[in-house]
Amino acid sequence: RAVPADTEIDWKAYMQEVEGFANGTLDYTQLKGDTGPLVYPAGFVYIFLGLYYATGRGTDIRLAQYLFAGLYLLNLLLVFRIYCRTNKVPPYVFFFMCCASYRIHSIFVLRLFNDPVAVAILFLAINLFLEERWSWGCLLFSLAVSVKMNILLFAPGLLFLLLQRFGLLGCIPKLCICALLQVILGLPFLLVNPVGYLTRSFDLGRQFQFKWTVNWRFLPEELFQNRVFHATLLLAHLAGLGLFALHRWHRSKESILALLKDPAERKHPSPPLTIVFVLFSSNFLGVCCSRSLHYQFYVWYFHTLPYLLWCTPTAKLAHMPKVLLLGVIELCWNTYPSTVCSSLSLHICHGLVLLQLWYGTAPPPALHTPPPSRKPAAIPKKAQ
Repeated sequence: RAVPADTEIDWKAYMQEVEGFANGTLDYTQLKGDTGPLVYPAGFVYIFLGLYYATGRGTDIRLAQYLFAGLYLLNLLLVFRIYCRTNKVPPYVFFFMCCASYRIHSIFVLRLFNDPVAVAILFLAINLFLEERWSWGCLLFSLAVSVKMNILLFAPGLLFLLLQRFGLLGCIPKLCICALLQVILGLPFLLVNPVGYLTRSFDLGRQFQFKWTVNWRFLPEELFQNRVFHATLLLAHLAGLGLFALHRWHRSKESILALLKDPAERKHPSPPLTIVFVLFSSNFLGVCCSRSLHYQFYVWYFHTLPYLLWCTPTAKLAHMPKVLLLGVIELCWNTYPSTVCSSLSLHICHGLVLLQLWYGTAPPPALHTPPPSRKPAAIPKKAQ
């Protein structure tokens, strides 16, 4: 069968971007495709260069789809391994994760976006964190960032975990691993045009087109493109991270500044921290405050939604509303083009997930011991 035209749009652009590198172009500003200039870090170039050669210089799209189908299965395996460790989500929910998302199947196997590659590497890193292999996990985390920058939404949670686990001095080597890999991967381009590489691959101020937005369709386009609106979203994101760090992630009786100390020197050791909760909630806060969500961005948090919904205590009758919430979110992402109703519904669903995360994970109230009685203790008869 012929390959659908939709598949060729981004895949062809990716192949054009890496073809320039294959031909010896090291100036990042000269790497371009039909959809515009290359705007991803260097890890993307190396991985898709491998796919470029594996698929006959990008011509065998059917083979590329088979490779991405394998990536999809590997991604599911990594996600299931994480969920087995947490033991929070009821088994029937995995049916929805595997079979009920047309959009996710399209992102992986039909459109061949780079987002699934970055997310799969991230889930491998989280598996390593759960195995207490923090150095290897940081290396893989940085590799995922080098494929697409959205992985940085997990970075605040990871920084908190590193501080909680190692203290300030102990987490510096882990951060150096992340930074060093970025330098090594970008070195060929940094040596030729460092400013061009950094401004293209790590452009945090890039404008998004209104016609592709999934989450802000109900706004006027002028407001959507307004820098003040972007700054407001950034402040909301930072405020959300601060609140969760202070009141939901941090469980010790000490000040949060105690995280800077060596763990052995802390007066009150932190109770066991749920690595998955911190990372997934960190990413979800970023998604909620995103300047724009495009259709391929759904994979940024789709596989984390079941955990975010079921990580809080759930009564028997509360399971169906959570399944319904998953269904409405899926419906919003499958509405093309997005509408005022679909984007508003998506925000409402995100808000409900945030509310249940905030109230469902609140620390238990401190138990107050009754004051000692002022009445003198009775003297035993034997002592009289």
